[in-house]
Amino acid sequence: MSDKRRDDRRPHGELVADVLAVLWEAGEPMTAQQVNEALDKGLARTTMATILTRLYGKGTLRRLPAPRGFAYEPVEDAAGLVAGRMRRELESEPRRDLVLKRFVSSLSGDDEETLRRLLVEAEDSSG
Repeated sequence: MSDKRRDDRRPHGELVADVLAVLWEAGEPMTAQQVNEALDKGLARTTMATILTRLYGKGTLRRLPAPRGFAYEPVEDAAGLVAGRMRRELESEPRRDLVLKRFVSSLSGDDEETLRRLLVEAEDSSG
């Protein structure tokens, strides 16, 4: 592949983010063809089918029977997806206290205040 062609390709993560954005905006299950048409990037049908199948395999999308194949919808909204990634990262680290300490120390004042408020709300609702 030439350097020019390689430079024209989008990073895979960006494409996945675009696919998820289309599905979140739709608010209803979509087929690979519908997602591909909404993106309007001229991707091959097989490329879109592969992306959706991989996201389904990772548990990011739910797959439903549709005429001539499947329709896909997100399991969670964008915030839920990010929260899940954060939780998995935290769970994979043996020094969770250190990770949390570094995370909290890197927050802006507004984010720190939001986190404090959310912790108080969570404590109030559980007790």
